Amino acid sequence: MLLKTIAAVVSSATVALKKPHEGKGLTSMVLGLLRPYRGWLLIVFAAMLIEIAMSLAAPWPLKLVLDDALGRHRMPDWLAWAHDYGFGQHTAGVALFAGIATLLIAVVGAVAAYIDNYYTTSVGQWVANDLRVQIYTHLHRLSLRYYDNAKTGTLMSTITSDVSTIQDFASSATLDILVDLITILFMLGLMFYLDWDFTLIAVALVPFLLVFLFHFKKAVKEVTRTVRARQSEIVAVVQQGIGSVRAVKAFGRQDLEIAHLESASHATVEAALKARKIKSLMSPTVNIVVAICTGIVLWRGTSLIVAGALTAGALTVYLAYLAKFFKPVKDLASMTSTIAQTTVALERIQTILSADDVINDPVDGVDPGRVKGAISFDKVAFGYDDVPILREVSFEIEPGQVVGLVGPTGSGKSTVLSLLPRFYEASSGRVLIDGLDVSSYRLATLRSQVGFVLQETVLFRGTIRENIAYGCPGATEEQIIAAAKVANAHDFISAMPHGYDSMVGERGDTLSGGQRQRIGIARAVVRNSPIMILDEPTAALDTESEHLVIDALRRLMKGRTVVMIAHRLSTIANADKIVVLKDGVVVEQGSNDALLALGGVYAELHRIQYDTSNQASAKAVS
Repeated sequence: MLLKTIAAVVSSATVALKKPHEGKGLTSMVLGLLRPYRGWLLIVFAAMLIEIAMSLAAPWPLKLVLDDALGRHRMPDWLAWAHDYGFGQHTAGVALFAGIATLLIAVVGAVAAYIDNYYTTSVGQWVANDLRVQIYTHLHRLSLRYYDNAKTGTLMSTITSDVSTIQDFASSATLDILVDLITILFMLGLMFYLDWDFTLIAVALVPFLLVFLFHFKKAVKEVTRTVRARQSEIVAVVQQGIGSVRAVKAFGRQDLEIAHLESASHATVEAALKARKIKSLMSPTVNIVVAICTGIVLWRGTSLIVAGALTAGALTVYLAYLAKFFKPVKDLASMTSTIAQTTVALERIQTILSADDVINDPVDGVDPGRVKGAISFDKVAFGYDDVPILREVSFEIEPGQVVGLVGPTGSGKSTVLSLLPRFYEASSGRVLIDGLDVSSYRLATLRSQVGFVLQETVLFRGTIRENIAYGCPGATEEQIIAAAKVANAHDFISAMPHGYDSMVGERGDTLSGGQRQRIGIARAVVRNSPIMILDEPTAALDTESEHLVIDALRRLMKGRTVVMIAHRLSTIANADKIVVLKDGVVVEQGSNDALLALGGVYAELHRIQYDTSNQASAKAVS
């Protein structure tokens, strides 16, 4: 019940959402995040209730002094029991009791506040941890189709800034809002108990204040959403500029990238100032309402004291309660901005978590062990956002065959390779391995059967040893070294100052292109998959590096089924089969000699490439 109440309060800012079901989704998200920590939340809630009690009790010692110590010179009837504990029925005794009571109230309130702060901070930290892991895990479950349109900067901003916003809210305001509401109710109850008609006068302007806050909340939420969007743009611009710093320097476009950042930053400043302009109206409005209510209480209270209908102590309690009553109201008002920021953060996080472009394991997924490597594409179709890329692609690959994929740019070669390990799901048709649809395999099993050497090997920050063993974490030292030797990488690794323990910079920029490719081949050798995908692994290499890489690839391909994208047709001249794609359709397939004799698309690509190559060689000689 407590969790549902908290979630309802936390998600109260979702009332203004356009789609009704989204508010329910955010409430469910909050409940899910808080549920593991319900024990801590109960402790926090109990501590806050004690804080409320102490806050309500705080003005009463002063009332004792004014009405009983100075007025009647004895304890009130409801504190007659204090006489038995050494507090006399006289001014000094009542004053002593009031002083000790003030100290006890402060100590108990301080202990409760410490417990409250400690556990709310703990809840906030762990909620942020869980949320970060949940988002990151979900991102890794999404298919590559999601990343075709997603902005990396926006995703980074969500994982960092938005999660921090929720952490701050959970640490400082998860239960504060609920406690403020309870405090208001209890204070109103006590004030009505003391004098109900006087209380009505004291809080007469509160409904108008609440109406203002409701409309204020909607405005703050809109400007907050704009600010968060602009901040994400800054992250995106910085991420792109830093990630492409070599190209920026190579083309001398530092000024352009700085201008991009300035533009995004100026837009953020303008949005933030607009938000601040709206938020700045809140505090003065609340202060004016407090001043009006206080003035009414002083004017009316003085009249009642003169008439004997109210004591000075009771008026003091009223004034104290009035200040305390408006404090949670003011806190709730100031939290309007916090709630808006948290709601926007939750919306952005939910946008990621609700993305359903997830490739799931089948319920009864097959785990066949090591496959033989027979591959079949049976009338496979695929498209991006309703734009067709592949149309009824069909071809067969026998175990152990080397097959080349060629075709003009945009013909769908990379898409074909991405469908094999289920990076994407085919729109129709079937992709088979050993006669079984890839959608029937467990994802982990399927992808363990496929090794990759891409056009540009991605290396991670860490040692060379860790990078080689990336796809096979349990690889032994002997396996890593053997794989490096197969990949023609052992010699240059051994020549490095720390050998296999040498650190690789971010994206492997401390190594040459040929060295990165050979580490990529070593990684594939260690993985020892029966199916190998090669996506033009020598395209960006110089002649010497290409020779070493090709030699390593020949050893890697032995005994495996290999599917290779080739732009340099010489690299697939000896392939068992060549599949030619054009406009998403298989237009030709066969051996190199057969396709040349056919005089079709492949022969034309071959003629263009070799004519261009011969012309370049002639110019170089001349």
